[in-house]
Amino acid sequence: MHPPITSETADFIHRLPKTETHLHIEGALPHVLLRKLDPEKFAAPQVCWAQDFKWACFEDFEGHLIEHAMQWFTTPERYHQAAKEIFAGHLAQNVRYVETSFHAGMIEFLGIPGPEILAAIRSAIPEGLEVRVFMGMARNSYNATLTPVLDACVNWEGLAGIDLHGVEYLPLEAWTPRLWEKARDHGLVTKAHAGEFGPAAHVREAIEVLGVQRIQHGIRAIEDPSVVELAIQSGATFDVCPISNVKLDVIDKLEDHPIRQFFDQGLRCTLSTDDPFSFGNTVEDEYAALSSGLGFTNDELKQIAKNGFEVADVDAATRAKWMAEVDQVKSCASS
Repeated sequence: MHPPITSETADFIHRLPKTETHLHIEGALPHVLLRKLDPEKFAAPQVCWAQDFKWACFEDFEGHLIEHAMQWFTTPERYHQAAKEIFAGHLAQNVRYVETSFHAGMIEFLGIPGPEILAAIRSAIPEGLEVRVFMGMARNSYNATLTPVLDACVNWEGLAGIDLHGVEYLPLEAWTPRLWEKARDHGLVTKAHAGEFGPAAHVREAIEVLGVQRIQHGIRAIEDPSVVELAIQSGATFDVCPISNVKLDVIDKLEDHPIRQFFDQGLRCTLSTDDPFSFGNTVEDEYAALSSGLGFTNDELKQIAKNGFEVADVDAATRAKWMAEVDQVKSCASS
């Protein structure tokens, strides 16, 4: 996908304090846990982890992810175990702050109350890592089973926010703007997946109709300069996952990824892995991709890291501390 980086650049990326602000917890299922379930069946690395692998279509990707996630995520304790492994991986990469989401559909599929899933994930947060947990929902989630869940979730203890997930070909239904406004009234952060497989108009819709400032992906906004300008002027942030975009064939090759243009135009972007179970990527891999595939300098990578801390749901003193730590990272370990 991109040329290898130098050992000096790898060391710089590792030492850089980082965030992960776009992570689906079911899509981050550690493969090691499946190997514990069935050592023979899951002994080999997944084919989809190869750098040059591309999913044939979103449905194949989604089917593969659901098939495996449903084998593991069957109880709150299983969510706790997975989250514990995932967060340990973040600490090992010098990630300081994480925003992750679980899918409301799992409440419907498994019959596990949402607050129990939320509490299980939060109970796995280790010392040294700040984590905010969101609940994601599809555009057609307002059904007989989930309607009372979605209406009540704004009052759940410890829920940081909500996110619109899933396929973009479904229309935005009337319940969604109402719930997003209600969530903000309760102090929650609101996000929306838009402009991944859907057009730039979906990014405009997310900003103007849903009122969000946190766009998950947003990359097809590049097709309409007026939408890019709207995102900049509204103070929106795009939580971008370049390796995901290439492996899902939203972008043909990394060198074509619009994060380079967004960054140069002053649109705030963060960097995340999306669904590492299906892409075989890490946060450090994403930084390496920007470095060698898109020509980001070390100073520009520092700005990407700062962007994540700028939108982090933390107090001003914590944010300032992290930003100062980013500034202190030198390009050479001996400096």
